[in-house]
Amino acid sequence: MSDEQKSADEALADEWAAALGEQEGADAAAATFEELKPERGAGEGGDIKIDAILDVPITISMEIGRSRINIRNLLQLNQGSVVELDRLAGEPMDVLVNGTLIAQGEVVVVNEKFGIRLTDIVSPADRVKKLGG
Repeated sequence: MSDEQKSADEALADEWAAALGEQEGADAAAATFEELKPERGAGEGGDIKIDAILDVPITISMEIGRSRINIRNLLQLNQGSVVELDRLAGEPMDVLVNGTLIAQGEVVVVNEKFGIRLTDIVSPADRVKKLGG
């Protein structure tokens, strides 16, 4: 190895040593944080006003079941074909908001239109548990 290469390697090693020394010094310093205060727009007692998000559109869907089939079988479907779903008759439907399960319910007919009567609301804690796997 040439003298120039050795001196370049030593300079690089010195730079790394200095950087690591700075990092250790920064890790040893105590972190301080400002006191959290309610942001502007918070109401009496720190309540957060949600008026700003009330008009944000979301997608709500009701799912009676799912099925997994290959493309060959999909292309063979025609009027009168039956697709078996992963649910039993009488099981509750899922209510999803932006793809997240929030409730379950049963099908009702009101003025010749389908609807859903909510029978169970999924708690926020249960939704978080399902996200973890």
